[in-house]
Amino acid sequence: MDNTRLTFTQRFKLSRFFRGESPVSGPLELNQRRVFILPTQGGLGMVFTIFLLLLIAFIYNNNLVYLLGFLLASIFFVTILHTYKSLAGLVVQAGFVQAVFAGESAGFTVTVTNPGNQPRLAISATLETEQTFNLEAYQSKTLTLYATTQKRGWQMIDTVTLASCYPLGSFRAWSPLGFDRKVLVYPKPSAYSLPFPTGTGQQQAGQRHIDRMGRDDFNGIREYQAGDPFRQIHWKAYAKGQGLFSKQYATDAGGIELWLDYEQMPGTHAEERLSQLCRWVIDAENAGLRYGLLLPGSKIKPDCGLQQYTACLEALALF
Repeated sequence: MDNTRLTFTQRFKLSRFFRGESPVSGPLELNQRRVFILPTQGGLGMVFTIFLLLLIAFIYNNNLVYLLGFLLASIFFVTILHTYKSLAGLVVQAGFVQAVFAGESAGFTVTVTNPGNQPRLAISATLETEQTFNLEAYQSKTLTLYATTQKRGWQMIDTVTLASCYPLGSFRAWSPLGFDRKVLVYPKPSAYSLPFPTGTGQQQAGQRHIDRMGRDDFNGIREYQAGDPFRQIHWKAYAKGQGLFSKQYATDAGGIELWLDYEQMPGTHAEERLSQLCRWVIDAENAGLRYGLLLPGSKIKPDCGLQQYTACLEALALF
């Protein structure tokens, strides 16, 4: 929990009411420092009604109108407490953010825990879109909030706002929360699936492997390992209950390699080249090829599988 003290200037800084305090990594407890409350349009209408009733009661000296005015005023002030308590005490923990391609929506997981014995009703969580949920006593709920991505590289997750107008809608309590979570955004893959690069040596061998893969050069089977292409799984053996194996080809073990070189890429600017490289990384992985990546100042040796796929996309994202 973040229990650091705020100075007088920090406490009344305007941005704190909308974007919250400095981002933190750990869970946050919603206390009086983090929960803000203001009357809604309906609440302001209620204030006007109370004022009007008390004015009429004063002019006409009517005790029944006084009674009605004071009754509405008492409901108004009690509602402040109940609206505040709909958020107070909740504990919010940020979760993992999966890497995405530029232009996709990143899913940001948030776990909200109610540590008290009273249910919390009609709570909304907002990032770019809003989700409404209820929490029973001692219940936790994990939400996935989405944020759109525009550029490759690291992107910070924006402020998450929890809010509630429970019970009468006369007040809105809200709490803007900042977490130091960021999402890695890969380059947007090119929409056009160009042929793999051809050249001399290893690049030509890689192209020939595309033309014949899966039809010859069978080299036996081995136990399935995480990251092996699904197209190479020995499904017949699996169906017979013999276990999960991967078919191996001479090309998989014999050094046929496809090199994806930034310097030899077509394109007028860096983003266009990275976009095409991203497309080739995806296509090469789906085809079960051994592929390597050459970028100015970095080199990833040829391999295949999930680890290689992730390493190449990360290198493209952070180039």
